[in-house]
Amino acid sequence: MLLLALDTATPAVTVALHDGTDVLASTGQVDARRHGELLLPAVDRLLAAAGQRLDAVTGIVVGVGPGPYTGLRVGLMTAETFGLALGVPVHGLCTLDGLAYATDLEGPFVVATDARRKEVYWARYADSRTRVTEPAVDRPADIAEQVAGLPAVGAGALLYPGTFPAAHEPEHVSAAALASLAAERLAAGEELLEPRPLYLRRPDAQVPKNYKVVTPK
Repeated sequence: MLLLALDTATPAVTVALHDGTDVLASTGQVDARRHGELLLPAVDRLLAAAGQRLDAVTGIVVGVGPGPYTGLRVGLMTAETFGLALGVPVHGLCTLDGLAYATDLEGPFVVATDARRKEVYWARYADSRTRVTEPAVDRPADIAEQVAGLPAVGAGALLYPGTFPAAHEPEHVSAAALASLAAERLAAGEELLEPRPLYLRRPDAQVPKNYKVVTPK
């Protein structure tokens, strides 16, 4: 097994290689506006660092979000392209699950990432491997009672300490955690998600209302 994992659902552009037992190499860079520019060079650096060729990869793992439309689709389209070119399966994982897996928290906690528009993408977890609610997008004040008293991780939690007073790192997901979680679930015979985006809301860009179509005479 040689899994290539990547995620662009948060401001972090992160990639990793996993051989089914350990993470061979990983890299990441935080830049919310350059996902498309940074991802492929990161994959090249990763393969070189691990001494591996792209055609040795046996599976792709990609974070499906939730996340903003533009960044998220960069990772998903890249993963789908690699899968088609190499003839290997593409596995999806919830980005929040990757963040949860990277924590050292043992009891119930919350993962919350920045959804912009003064909202967060979030979910509750029983432990680092078990999500107990579906991912959602809400204003922090609207979920204060649901998350009260729980520790939290993620950029969204760090951004709103009034709702998440016990927030701490990791701030963004790492592909190393995604790859490790995927390898663990695949070894256990579990099915992973389809590589389809988990947007939870419409994209920021909208067609203007009362749009006037101009056609030549």
